[in-house]
Amino acid sequence: MDWLRKKGLSKAAKKAGRVAAEGLIGALTSGTKGVVVEVNSETDFVARNEQFQGLVKMIAQVALRRRRRRRERSRRRKVGDVTVETAISDAIATIGENMTLRRAASLEVGQGVVSSYVHGAVIDGAGKMGVLVALESTGKTDELAVLGRQLAMHVAATNPQALDPAGLDPAIVKREKDVLADKYRQQGKPENVIEKIVESGSEDLLQGSLPAGAGVHP
Repeated sequence: MDWLRKKGLSKAAKKAGRVAAEGLIGALTSGTKGVVVEVNSETDFVARNEQFQGLVKMIAQVALRRRRRRRERSRRRKVGDVTVETAISDAIATIGENMTLRRAASLEVGQGVVSSYVHGAVIDGAGKMGVLVALESTGKTDELAVLGRQLAMHVAATNPQALDPAGLDPAIVKREKDVLADKYRQQGKPENVIEKIVESGSEDLLQGSLPAGAGVHP
């Protein structure tokens, strides 16, 4: 508290306990590397604030330079003469809402490209959803970049659970099978028929036909 008072940031300390559930995703790429960060605010109104939008983009730029996954390390990185943590505290004091760097992730390939897509962008590289796709390839960079962006847009639209069937959470598969079985029991179908229908339906599930809202991707 003394440090915050000396910095004129006592307002930031008072707001630290308030829930920050809105905010923006920042996504930034450069050749073979890319980062995505989530910075939260208390209200969607602040997410439309130019200072907050600039803060999100700045944090993404710092993360891209350092390519660190752990948000704690990102907070200690400097922007000019101040750390990201201090920059967030300054923004809290100025804007008047609690803000947090919730998480950050990065992708990098030895050869190829990392592409990104931001859905609901409010400024270039910052919006409501961000996706990174890394393509390891010796192909032409410009063509890979186009493909990567298309894949990233597809990820944003379909919310895939895994890259392949082996990556699916068994609990999700079981839940979907149970839902299908209960549905056909209510229709009066015999158990032996239900079993065949469920197994057939699970094949669709394993190929990526999960219902909307079945889960979230990182």
